[in-house]
Amino acid sequence: MAVVGPPHEAAGEAEGSPEPPRRAPAIRPFLLTTGRVSADGGTLPMPVETQIVSTSAGLLALHSLTFERHDIVAACRRPQSVAELAAELRLHLNVVRVLAEDLRTAGHLAVHRPNAAIAQDLSVLRRVIDGLRAVPDSRDTLRDTS
Repeated sequence: MAVVGPPHEAAGEAEGSPEPPRRAPAIRPFLLTTGRVSADGGTLPMPVETQIVSTSAGLLALHSLTFERHDIVAACRRPQSVAELAAELRLHLNVVRVLAEDLRTAGHLAVHRPNAAIAQDLSVLRRVIDGLRAVPDSRDTLRDTS
């Protein structure tokens, strides 16, 4: 049985090691939202297509916001969906939903939820599909219409 030195040496962190210190592990999403899965615990989460944009009050308070809240308000200078924001900031979708709702409550973000009746209207979906098919591809030919 081999004897191993102190734990820091076993991990490759001995004195004079040429290896740079490792990055700290990512913070778990539930820590960012203090364990909440929705802003007030009772409402349904924001749909991923919900558009959010910074308010003038949010932009004025930007210097006092920290970490993810600062990043969300700064990124929302232009309107974008919750899904786009989560992808851009590389945050979990539910983290963005909870923090965006908190920021809306504080007056830092304006939230524009989609009209559920329109979002579920099949004629709208059909028009979107037809519009996408009408967009020429890189060879300037229309997509298959079948």
